[in-house]
Amino acid sequence: MNFIPTRASALEKLDYFIENGLKDYSKARNFDYGPDKRDNTSCLSPYISHGAINEIEVIKKSLNKFSFSKNEKFIQEVLWRTYWKGWLELRPNVWTDFLVELNSIKNKYKDNENYLNAIEGNTNIECFNYWVKELKDTNYLHNHTRMWFASIWIFTLDLPWQLGAEFFLKHLLDGDPASNTLGWRWVAGIQTQGKHYLASEWNIKKFTNNRFDQIKLNENATPKISEKTYTIIKQDFINPSIDEQKTLIIFDNNLSFESSNFTDTQFKKIILIKQNNENREIKLSENVVKFKELLNEDQKKRLEQKNIECQILDINDLKNIDEDFYILYPSIGESLDFLIKLNLKNYKFLYRSLDSFSWQFCNKGFFNFKNHIPKIVSKFT
Repeated sequence: MNFIPTRASALEKLDYFIENGLKDYSKARNFDYGPDKRDNTSCLSPYISHGAINEIEVIKKSLNKFSFSKNEKFIQEVLWRTYWKGWLELRPNVWTDFLVELNSIKNKYKDNENYLNAIEGNTNIECFNYWVKELKDTNYLHNHTRMWFASIWIFTLDLPWQLGAEFFLKHLLDGDPASNTLGWRWVAGIQTQGKHYLASEWNIKKFTNNRFDQIKLNENATPKISEKTYTIIKQDFINPSIDEQKTLIIFDNNLSFESSNFTDTQFKKIILIKQNNENREIKLSENVVKFKELLNEDQKKRLEQKNIECQILDINDLKNIDEDFYILYPSIGESLDFLIKLNLKNYKFLYRSLDSFSWQFCNKGFFNFKNHIPKIVSKFT
């Protein structure tokens, strides 16, 4: 399994999946046959999370092949990321609290033998050890495996979910503050209070085609408890009127300007932002940092081929821009956190049309959001 950090590779993967994996996706998607046999899933998430391709591009191509009813499960999975982002935008303190809790817990567990064994893949659970190595080697895990991994981490190894969420963000190419944080909260039982996800031996064996032995898990654990509740913070994700010939700033979650809804605007130039580990609370692995850098370079190259002036700038240097400018909204996460710390006054956010429209349906659970998916798809396809 190889993730080449270019938009061309993303489009190639998409085309391959449409022709070879989409037909049987709904019945085959939960099986993890190993990193060398991934035809049953799209493996597009590292590209979608960086915006190298976007959700609407993926959905349109799938609908060119099969009807909405045939594609419904795949489309739902594509839009889960959109939903999680919207849910967190309406409750930003969930992310803030996660970082505060993580910093407190890290000091407590830095020498904890159970934790150190877990992150080195040195436990007595064969499949878990294998997945730790797979994650570090490939920077990717099957979605079903992520659920098993998180459940084992929390309920069998008895480790804080926050440390597991950090471990994923550190190593996953598609690490996303919303999907990752809220996914770990869901497994723990605090995203939907009292409803947790418990991995089981039979389920792992079935959906890994009996690749593992020695799967002794705590299958009777109760959900974790959190006293915190989060009220919705009402926000309008509405674009301002755009003045042309101003600079546009793009972070590493929107790295396909040519597929955005701002291509008709004549910006003065486009600046792509590089955010190194010294400017992050959660330090990313070398592979993840390199993937982001190369996707940035690929976007720059494509823009220059279209005769659009472009440069890559360290996030610290945003404070040196004197003129007014626009920022393609980076969403809740470390980029936005650092931007807020800079306390700049001379920019306005621009929002993707998909987000502006879809996030209004993220005030409740996914099943409510799911009812609006036909409306979302109809509007953008």
